[in-house]
Amino acid sequence: MSDNQNNFAIAILAAGKGTRLKSKHPKVLHEIAGKPLLGHVVAAAKHVVPANQIFAIIGHEAGLVRAAMASTGIEFVEQKEQRGTGHAVLQTREALKNFHDVLVLSGDVPLICKETIERVLAFHRESGAAMTVLTTEPADPFGYGRVFRKDGGRSDEVERIVEQKQLSEKQLAHREINSGIYAFRVKSLFAHLEEIKTDNPHGEYYLTDIVKILADAGEKVVALRADDANEVLGVNTRQDLAQLDAQLRADKCRALMNAGVSIFKPETCLIDADVQVGPDTVIEPFVQLLGETKIGSECRIRSYSVVSNSTLGNNVLLRNGSIVDQSHVADGALLGPYCHLRPGSDIGEQAHVGNFVETKKAKLGKGSKANHLTYLGDAEIGTGVNIGAGTITCNYDGVKKYGTKIGDNVFVGSDTTLVAPIEVGSGAYIGAASCITENVPEDALAVGRGRQVNKEGWAKKKRTEQKKK
Repeated sequence: MSDNQNNFAIAILAAGKGTRLKSKHPKVLHEIAGKPLLGHVVAAAKHVVPANQIFAIIGHEAGLVRAAMASTGIEFVEQKEQRGTGHAVLQTREALKNFHDVLVLSGDVPLICKETIERVLAFHRESGAAMTVLTTEPADPFGYGRVFRKDGGRSDEVERIVEQKQLSEKQLAHREINSGIYAFRVKSLFAHLEEIKTDNPHGEYYLTDIVKILADAGEKVVALRADDANEVLGVNTRQDLAQLDAQLRADKCRALMNAGVSIFKPETCLIDADVQVGPDTVIEPFVQLLGETKIGSECRIRSYSVVSNSTLGNNVLLRNGSIVDQSHVADGALLGPYCHLRPGSDIGEQAHVGNFVETKKAKLGKGSKANHLTYLGDAEIGTGVNIGAGTITCNYDGVKKYGTKIGDNVFVGSDTTLVAPIEVGSGAYIGAASCITENVPEDALAVGRGRQVNKEGWAKKKRTEQKKK
């Protein structure tokens, strides 16, 4: 949206409680497809205007909402008392004073898209209206306010909006509903907003009442019907959350498959809205790709693996049941099965992290391998290193954590314990079952274990003594 962009703001109603969700948390922070309801609305809005032209009206647990949305860069307006939608919009008077138009969105309508936002604004400006109401006709209109147009429904102009509880028996059959999404001429909105009364069952200031107020003042109020009813339906119950989550995830899988990603049994996969996957990657059943994960081309993600807020390069094989969290994996790496990359792990090109290997803040260089039953924490490991089965870096002394540094082409024998802080020089060998407590020079052999002692006949003598007892 480029025309008059600086005169167009978006206000998002986000002050409500999660009452109907039976929750103590803010309604807009409940998540679907990997991010809060409000996050989806903000993402759509940011495709239309810059973040500093988006104002979230917050109230219940305002601090939590601010914290959750801080990274988006949007502005906040606080409604200290939750006295209805009309009162909420009134709090934006100062913030919106320099804008010509404002689009009011609901923070619990997560499927809204930028095309609809742009369409509403264009229609609003072309019609020269003081207010535009986005409407739709769902299969079941129960619970929504109904929009009644002039001329028996043939006109674009709106006569009134009647809330569900105030509908007459005859009006109940009317199916065109108010989506709760509006465009206003800012000057007209604030000239009349304080005329709203609280003569309704909840004693609140309903923004919908502004329709009749504007019409009585000779201002033009119009309605625009949305193309897709599902896009503008809000969340009121936990069932609504589940249904919209399923819809968004199904849409995400379709979009990825259309872009060249193979997903087997997509209905079993959990793929968040912001995940990116390159072409010719294969995703097997029961995979979870979460947060802002990015996966390159020609990878294979096998069943039961979970990747969260991580980056995988091209040609990566992630075998069954592996977990990758806040980590980076370079091209051609081979992971799993059942490995666990904890936050801060950095796996190099063609490196191997095998079964039941755990890493944390560990860097594994190009071509290095840790194939079995190993823990690598706070470690920097060079290229071409072999880490034997059962190796652990002892990085914590009960108070502080310390680092382990291993050079290139080192061979670490099985069941080695590396007590940090420690350095192993390039080309060194460490004998199996060693406990290494001192630095190892380059190209040295380090053996840190007690000398073996064999006592001939000891076992036979022991068995004889046990029989006599």
